[in-house]
Amino acid sequence: MIQLDTQESVQDINLPENVTMTLEDFLENDVEGYEYIKGELVPMPAASFRHGAISVRIIRHLDQYVYKNKLGQLFTAETSFKVGERVLKPDVAFVASERLDVDEDKGLPIPPDLAIEVVSPSDVLSHVVGKVQAYLDAGTRCIWVVEPTLETVTVYKSETDIKTLTRDDTLTGDDIVPGFSCQVEKLFE
Repeated sequence: MIQLDTQESVQDINLPENVTMTLEDFLENDVEGYEYIKGELVPMPAASFRHGAISVRIIRHLDQYVYKNKLGQLFTAETSFKVGERVLKPDVAFVASERLDVDEDKGLPIPPDLAIEVVSPSDVLSHVVGKVQAYLDAGTRCIWVVEPTLETVTVYKSETDIKTLTRDDTLTGDDIVPGFSCQVEKLFE
C-alpha cells in the first residue's frame, strides 16, 4: 500500500511496476496512466493515432445526442470507474443523469451504464474479454468493443446477448441511450 504525504499527490510520485494500493486509495488519488486490477496498478499503453481518432468519432456522435437530450454525461479514458474490485478507464463511457450524484473530484465509485473499449494493437484478447466480463459482473448495462482492423463493433449486454456489427449495420443506444443510432462505418471514416 502507498502512503502519501499530504503535500504530494500520486501523480507526483514515480511509480515502480507492480506497486499495490487499495481500491479506495486508487479512487481517491486516480493515478493517471494506470488501471487498478486485482490489487495492482496496471499501466495503460499510450493510444495509437487510429485508436484516438476512433475514440473521438465515437464521442462526436454520442455526445451530441446525449447532451441535446439531457440523458447524462460522457467520459473519456482519463476517468476512473469502480468496476467490482477493479478500477477501469474505458476509452469512452456514459453514465445516466440519475446516477451522477457523486464527488466530481474523485474517480466514480460506480460502473458506467455504457463502457466503450477501442481495441489497440497492443491489446491482448484475454484482457479485453476480462474487462468485458468485469463490466458485466459489476452491472454495466452494455459494452461496445470497437475493433479497428476488422471495422466491427461487438455489443455485449450479457454473457449470452452478444452481437457483432459490421460497417453496414447501425449501432444503437437501445434503452441505455434511448433513441441514439449511428452507422458503424462512421466510426471508421
